[in-house]
Amino acid sequence: MLTRRRAREARAPSPEDGPPSRPRGKNPRRLPSGPGELSPEPSLAPRDAARGRLGDDPLLDAIVKVFCIHTEPNFSLPWQRKRQYSSSGSGFAIPGRRILTNAHCVDHQTQVKVKRRGSDSKYVAHTMAVGPECDIAMLRVDDEEFWDGLQPVEFGGLPQLQDAVTVIGYPIGGDTMSVSSGVVSRIEVTPYTHGASDLLGVQIDAAINAGNSGGPAFNEGGECVGIAFQSLKSEDVENVGYIIPTPVIDHFITDFERNCRYMGFPCLGIEWQKMENPHLREGLGMSHGQKGVLVRRVEPTSPASKHIDQYDILMSFDGVDIANDGTVPFRSGERIGFTYLVSQKYIGDEVEVVLLKKGGQRVSVNIQLHAPYRLIPVHVSGKPPSYFIVGGLVFTPVTVPYLRSEYGKEYDFDAPVKLLDRMLHSMANQEGQQIVVLSQVLAADLSIGYEDIVNTQVIALNGQEIHSMRTLVNLVDKCKDKYLHFDLDYNQKVVLEAKAARAATKSVLEVHCIPQDRSDDLRKGQKGG
Repeated sequence: MLTRRRAREARAPSPEDGPPSRPRGKNPRRLPSGPGELSPEPSLAPRDAARGRLGDDPLLDAIVKVFCIHTEPNFSLPWQRKRQYSSSGSGFAIPGRRILTNAHCVDHQTQVKVKRRGSDSKYVAHTMAVGPECDIAMLRVDDEEFWDGLQPVEFGGLPQLQDAVTVIGYPIGGDTMSVSSGVVSRIEVTPYTHGASDLLGVQIDAAINAGNSGGPAFNEGGECVGIAFQSLKSEDVENVGYIIPTPVIDHFITDFERNCRYMGFPCLGIEWQKMENPHLREGLGMSHGQKGVLVRRVEPTSPASKHIDQYDILMSFDGVDIANDGTVPFRSGERIGFTYLVSQKYIGDEVEVVLLKKGGQRVSVNIQLHAPYRLIPVHVSGKPPSYFIVGGLVFTPVTVPYLRSEYGKEYDFDAPVKLLDRMLHSMANQEGQQIVVLSQVLAADLSIGYEDIVNTQVIALNGQEIHSMRTLVNLVDKCKDKYLHFDLDYNQKVVLEAKAARAATKSVLEVHCIPQDRSDDLRKGQKGG
């Protein structure tokens, strides 16, 4: 679920960014930090003691600069793409002749190149896997010359509080490698800005600036303990950065190696609330000493819907008891949100959960974990957006990139309330369900009077409910009625004579220089949803 406390990736700015906006109120927001002063060069003991100064350490040769050319889809005009722009980030070599960087560093990439420290040559890299939720991407370089003499980094375990860390990368403000140091200040489940997900994160006080994204963070033994990916910017905080810890990195790599592609992090398929109030616990039949969290809703499309009911109490997950505040034990003297346990599993895994049913019945059931499905997706996995045009009416599914294109960075304040409500709270009732909107009405004689309708959800066509873009396209193509009756949100209605609408579509496309009336994914001979 998206929140108004935003993190922002420490990426190089794109031409689309413009000036940074002022945070609203006093809430801290994770934003890309601008160029700032670099910390003094730290030591990497004991490696430093054996090899001399940090600049001579071969460990640094594994860290590369990543150059990317991005060509984003134009979600507001989905038959077009935006002007390409370039950015740079950081990455590092791992065993298996692979390179890790951040997913947002290669988002909508058309070309990726990497350059080693001290080299004047850039090598073409190819994307092997991209994990939007965990903000990690894996690259490969086929040129043998690139790997000559390069030693991959070694991974360490999850650091402890106050452990020293060294972040190395290529932030803005210069072309050469930059080194900054700090300590681990917090470890908890953290919002990942790029993925709009909540995974284990490590907060550090080392500077993480734009361009640091994808660079490794090392402990004092020279082991990689994380990947720099975002920072927190607010007038109330200073030098708050975040790294992706090794458990999340290991999950990404293992997931790819198991399936030969990235599958993602699983979910249980429920929404829950804390049960810290004693009256809430008593009113729902919990006896003294029993603990757990209340299941508010269950996703209708999830395997959990067969076993978990609304207002069940989730008492344990995979043998670990859940406290009333939703936390579980984590290392010595620490606690962490129980969703951390879910994120440690893989899609398709079966886990045992203990539930307290109505009437005080305690039951244990096995549930298969599944990939999360959002009614309004946060990412489109590099695919071009879908669209369909008939008689000047332009239809498209709602995604977060679409809302951002239409309403800017503050889309979660400025987009229509009903679309935001569906983004934050609605669940899909069937697989493949989408929120389809009439995004705009192109000027045509046939559509006079409808020009002011924008971004309004399509509820039904000729009395049949619209579940997806393919449903809409199939109903229009197969319609034998004289009129097309589009029922929209807010009780609006658009009516076009069917034969005239189909005839007018060709001229509308020619006037607006649109190559075809629908996107390629809707031209394939798939059955309707």
